[in-house]
Amino acid sequence: MHLEIPVDPDAPEARRWLQDELAKGEYQAAQPTWFDRLMAAIRDWFLGLFDGSMGVPSGVVVLIVVLAVLALVAIGLLVFGLPRLRRRRATPAPIFDDRDTRDLVALRRAAEQAAARQEWPLAIEERFRAVVRGLVDRDLVQVHPGTTAHGIANAASHRFPAFALELGVAADEFDGVRYLGRPGGRDEYKRVTALEQSLAAAPIRPDVELEAVR
Repeated sequence: MHLEIPVDPDAPEARRWLQDELAKGEYQAAQPTWFDRLMAAIRDWFLGLFDGSMGVPSGVVVLIVVLAVLALVAIGLLVFGLPRLRRRRATPAPIFDDRDTRDLVALRRAAEQAAARQEWPLAIEERFRAVVRGLVDRDLVQVHPGTTAHGIANAASHRFPAFALELGVAADEFDGVRYLGRPGGRDEYKRVTALEQSLAAAPIRPDVELEAVR
């Protein structure tokens, strides 16, 4: 008959056995992670604020809570709001009623290429579209379905009163070649081009709010 002899380790031996046992995987997996400990510390800190154990005045507690909420809102905007805003900006809004979403560079290039071929109606039309795109991209006017060239000109004249006459003339040129079958010409194209370049460089009146096209 085999009898097990009881083991009675001394203190150092028992400590080593305990360390070896706790080093096993099942014990390590059960320990809280650094993130768990951080969240627990933050939770205990907030609970200490509310139960008064930290001796913080109630007014300060309210201020801390408000600042924490504002910080969370700011983080949410940075994480979720700005990317969406950038995506909206990445796709230009359509101008007029033909779903034209080309950017300013593309419209200028199209106007210059048409002018090089002496296709003046198309060149004038594309250059006026560049005028509109420049205004919309700078948030100087708002467009919607049904927007007309003269509606754009009237709204932009509030931002640039010194160019009110030129804006009206450019709108006439656009309507003439697009809807009335006018041939246009080099001089008309140069006028619309000069307007587009002048508006791009002109200072904005700071006392006028965003104009919605009527």
